[in-house]
Amino acid sequence: MFSIGFVGAGQFAGQFTELFHLHPGVGDVHVTDVIPERAHELVDAQGLAGTYASFEDMLASDVDAVAIFTQRWTHGPLVVRALEAGKHVYSAVPMAITVDEIAAIIDAVRATGLTYMMGETSYYHPATVYARKRLADGAFGRVFYAEGDYVHDMDLGFYAAYQYSGGENWKATASYPPMLYPTHAIGGVLGALPTHAVSVSCIGVRDQRGDGVFDREVSQFGNDFSNATALFELADGGVMRTNEMRRVGYPSHIRESRFRFFGTEGSFEQLAQVSVWQDKEKVTDVSDELETSSARSVDDPSLAHVAPELRPAFTSGHAPVHDVARLPASFHGAHNGHEGSHQLLVDDFVHAVTTGTPATVNPWVAARFTLPGIIAHDSALQDGARLTIPDFGDPPAPLTR
Repeated sequence: MFSIGFVGAGQFAGQFTELFHLHPGVGDVHVTDVIPERAHELVDAQGLAGTYASFEDMLASDVDAVAIFTQRWTHGPLVVRALEAGKHVYSAVPMAITVDEIAAIIDAVRATGLTYMMGETSYYHPATVYARKRLADGAFGRVFYAEGDYVHDMDLGFYAAYQYSGGENWKATASYPPMLYPTHAIGGVLGALPTHAVSVSCIGVRDQRGDGVFDREVSQFGNDFSNATALFELADGGVMRTNEMRRVGYPSHIRESRFRFFGTEGSFEQLAQVSVWQDKEKVTDVSDELETSSARSVDDPSLAHVAPELRPAFTSGHAPVHDVARLPASFHGAHNGHEGSHQLLVDDFVHAVTTGTPATVNPWVAARFTLPGIIAHDSALQDGARLTIPDFGDPPAPLTR
């Protein structure tokens, strides 16, 4: 049993503190936040062990692991500091926002021997789990083309989310470049296919809303792309396409990520509410196998600070394709979310820490989910130039889940 400290007590963290608190492999759960009231509120609401005044105080404590739930562009340096302080690390996505930050995390994991895991929800997206199974069965033949889209319109909850986390200067951070948040789209494809991206050409679409978001003069990232499309060459000779869209007429409150896989013998396609398996003879609706049951009401008090449009993502349960038999009994009836992934991700991290084996989304896998987007953004800034994607290699041992 190990203890864990959460860094950040925003809209997302509370869904995971609850699960870590329930897991039999975890002891005390602590919280720190730059807004102390939020940390105290979360501890009181869930009966957690307590708070720390700062990240530095948490690192100096005897907690065994930390979970990074801070702003998305801050993760890389915080992860390295935590590893160097002797803590295992669970990190929200993305892994980091530069090649150097990713390299530093991998170096720190090698040097310390500690566990690092990126909590990529798409790894357990029902479509990804389904595709993994069909690939293992040989039903696809050779998969030569796949798509992963993260289709999340700003109007459907993102304005409120950035205002909650960004304060009065929220517009400067709401312009975060879409391709620097690539892991929901890329992770759902590469979480099923045993390959990685080696080159990319990307086109960014400059925003025209004129509301100060995605305004290059306002953006702390100098970014005015609100949508971007990337075409990747894969190491196995196949192709992957990714869309990152923030201005789009699509029901992202129903499904934020969607996937397509085309093979020589069979294919699988997913829309907002319909999923189909196809071969050379017929089309089979497999929507029921991928349908997630609701784990709690969208009116649950724990979601009071979450925009109504975002709440369905925090209430989805498991789908029939999920392996729920591996989960601890204490998770039965507990909250879940993001296509049924939350409980599985927490259990993965606990398993990795307690057994000393690499996590499913370990730093080498996380790099392959994250780096392609970083290079894709560089490509978009160069008018779609085809760029090579660096690779840090395979994890040091086989995955166990």
